[in-house]
Amino acid sequence: MVDWQVTAVTINCSFVAEEVTIIVKNDWSVKCTGCEHYATSRNARLDLVKRSMALRRTLECKGLECKQITEYLQKLQAEETQKAGTSGETR
Repeated sequence: MVDWQVTAVTINCSFVAEEVTIIVKNDWSVKCTGCEHYATSRNARLDLVKRSMALRRTLECKGLECKQITEYLQKLQAEETQKAGTSGETR
């Protein structure tokens, strides 16, 4: 069990070309402000298409399977495994 309730990191997401916050709770559930924004707002999705055209590259939210989200989760899990190993606990 982790000794924190929630942790978050703000990153510059290359998939949507803006800053998003990745939030992880102590039960390893994950939320991304970018995913939530683009999943719920039609106007946000249209804005993403417009920015794609302006940048001349495809911008598309990858959802919770996003590489940046999974890398952050793996980093946290590795830190927790290391902490558990040094304190003699098991997960």
